[in-house]
Amino acid sequence: MLNIGNYNKLEIARITALGAVFKTEVGDVLLPLRLVPKGAEAGNFLEVFVYVDSEERLTATTKRPRAVVGDFALLKVIESTTVGSFLDWGLEKDLLLPFGEQLEPVRRGNQVLVRIYLHTSGRIAASARLDKFIVPVDDTLAEGDEVSLLIYAHTDLGAKVIINDRFGGLIFHTELVVKPSCGERVRGYVKKIREDGKVDVTLRQGGAQEAEKDRKIILEALAANNSFLPLTDKSSPESIATLLRMSKKSFKKALGGLYKDGAVSLLPEGVKMRAVQKR
Repeated sequence: MLNIGNYNKLEIARITALGAVFKTEVGDVLLPLRLVPKGAEAGNFLEVFVYVDSEERLTATTKRPRAVVGDFALLKVIESTTVGSFLDWGLEKDLLLPFGEQLEPVRRGNQVLVRIYLHTSGRIAASARLDKFIVPVDDTLAEGDEVSLLIYAHTDLGAKVIINDRFGGLIFHTELVVKPSCGERVRGYVKKIREDGKVDVTLRQGGAQEAEKDRKIILEALAANNSFLPLTDKSSPESIATLLRMSKKSFKKALGGLYKDGAVSLLPEGVKMRAVQKR
């Protein structure tokens, strides 16, 4: 079955003056001649991306767009017209973001986080209304799971995320050391799945593994800054977050562990790595 808006492995039926023609169950698909690999001939299979061109014809390309149907992507606005805004997704035909799929008016040069979908008309389009693409949590997700998180909005409670490109979740403000940007992807962990299906997530794993990770971050930062960091247990949470991207509580705990192990010296003006670390 032909997947419009995605990659397909298709057999060349014939080569014409216009390009390579693939025969599919929904009609011929043309790969323009300039994109046909040298030496390609009838009977060869090629992996191509299939979309509908500006003249409503099924077209193939060997170019790779920045995202395919079903993906979330942060794309740049090229222009706005009477039908909507067009986004740069890496192909000659820009991607339409209809006005009805915009949360707010966008302007040329804006970066917009969208979901790419296949319209019932067969056209590929984008939507900034991401909530409607989020599905209810199922048994594939469990508390403690390490997951992929896409930041897509900020509320009074925290950062709204899409978990594994499927489920909705929230990182509470108390879990955030720095405010992540919309469109940013991070790794996280499922903290709690509530009875109503809402999911709380955290960026920190917790336990001994997280403490070891924090100690490693501090040591790497020391090594990159001539064995010294201008941080103490009296430093502000903001200065610690700026240098290490961790909370003050985590910093103090990791620092205490490093001091106990003899890895660092605690000075009035900051932390210094010892020349010889205790193993």
